[in-house]
Amino acid sequence: MEKIKKIPKEDGLDHSLSMLREGYMFIPNRCQSFQSNIFETRLLGKKAICMTGNEAAEVFYDTDKFARKDAAPNRLIQTLFGKNGVQGLDGEKHKHRKEMFMSQMSPYDLNKLKVIAEKQWQNALDEWGNMKKVILFDEVKEILCKSACQWVGISVQDEEMTNLTKDLAAMFESPAKIGPTHWRGRKARNQVETNMSELISNIRDGKLKISENTLLHQFTWHKDLNGELLNTETVAVEVINILRPIVAISIYINFLAVALHHYPHERDKLVKNDEDYYWMFVQEVRRFYPFFPMVAALVKKDFIWNGYLFKKGTLTLLDLYGTNHDPKIWDQPDEFNPNRFAQWEENRFNFIPQGGGDYLLGHRCAGEWVTIEIMKISLNFLVNHMEYDIQDQDLSYSMVNIPSIPHSKIILSNVQSK
Repeated sequence: MEKIKKIPKEDGLDHSLSMLREGYMFIPNRCQSFQSNIFETRLLGKKAICMTGNEAAEVFYDTDKFARKDAAPNRLIQTLFGKNGVQGLDGEKHKHRKEMFMSQMSPYDLNKLKVIAEKQWQNALDEWGNMKKVILFDEVKEILCKSACQWVGISVQDEEMTNLTKDLAAMFESPAKIGPTHWRGRKARNQVETNMSELISNIRDGKLKISENTLLHQFTWHKDLNGELLNTETVAVEVINILRPIVAISIYINFLAVALHHYPHERDKLVKNDEDYYWMFVQEVRRFYPFFPMVAALVKKDFIWNGYLFKKGTLTLLDLYGTNHDPKIWDQPDEFNPNRFAQWEENRFNFIPQGGGDYLLGHRCAGEWVTIEIMKISLNFLVNHMEYDIQDQDLSYSMVNIPSIPHSKIILSNVQSK
């Protein structure tokens, strides 16, 4: 019988406030202190196991050992995920629902989104030339919201687009906040879910006709494993689970601009429009800069991993940011170096900015391909289609605030088309 090792344990009654204070570094700090890729702590009054690294990711995404149902804290459900969304499903229910998402990730559908996004970028660039300053983060959120709505098949009036953009952004900007910012995220989700449920009801009742070739149509008429239509509230949640993550790519796009500014030698390589180097640059931005810090699951049944006992029902957190900066995986991980991806031995667990494992059977983000393509389009515009100045401003970003964005939100001036 395998000898059970004791998991390093953090002293204290609860460390939820420490997690809020330390943000992305909560797990890396303790792994460094314990000199271990696993430790035990207490969060929200419950025992929690925290892990980092590719071996940890591989066991974490083993669906025989971990479940997602009831793993996410309520504050995430009320802001980021919504109730009864795909993130909280397991087994055949999850696979069936995930197929609904993955069916929209075909080369045809991705190319359709690319064409839409390029057009929205060009429209925005035409407007920016008349603006004294452009706050990139805010402007890009609206570019992506317009692109997402058009791709999904949702018609939104111009005067409503700004509010929808703000509401979708509030959902991913508020989960780790406390006070008014967090409550703004809850209110935003409730408002958008209500509006989306009404839209879906109108489609089902025949009051609104939409094209059958839209994602909105596919989601509206999707049936569960029992052959029953999903209730309108669940469909609304899942439609938002397409819109919200696309708008959230604005975080990465801001970091594209930061990287171009801080590493100007990279721009010369990108001007050549080398498809491979674009991909490497985008991947390095996703690896290097903070996005989502960690993901949660519950132990499905007792098991032993690397000599450590995991008890059924134990909350377990996988460190995304720390894994992407693990020196056991990445040479000089705190250096920005796109060329590292030229020799990257890809697997499903050593690079996990949007989760790991299998797209269909596991809980890896269905929209990861969307993220990469949108980032490549945005990078091309920033490098080859526009000129701009970045004057003195605070381009630093916090490792505590989640999500982290440059403090100035990237202020561009003297924007012109090339």
